Amino acid sequence: MSGMAARRAKIIRFPTRPASPSGRPASNAAAGSMAAGSLVEARRCRDQAEALVVRGLLESEGIRVVLQSRLAQSVYPFSVGDQAEVLLLVAAADLPRARVVLARRA
Repeated sequence: MSGMAARRAKIIRFPTRPASPSGRPASNAAAGSMAAGSLVEARRCRDQAEALVVRGLLESEGIRVVLQSRLAQSVYPFSVGDQAEVLLLVAAADLPRARVVLARRA
């Protein structure tokens, strides 16, 4: 083995976004108005099924929604009481419009 050089692994770098003119990396266009700090609670749902229906309603009105739950649905397929509670989060700018849509459909 002394005649053979140790073969080195090829390193594949993660792709990076090109820098914007201000010098910061370009922002994710898909995240747009959904920055982590600007999300606020629009509604609490009893379970994931209800949350999916309400999310569909809000998204049909053009309001982007993020679901947040403390329960991993794939691990715990059923729940008891408030254990399966799901929060519907919307951008702070969309909250007044989301409340109007939810009040209209209630």
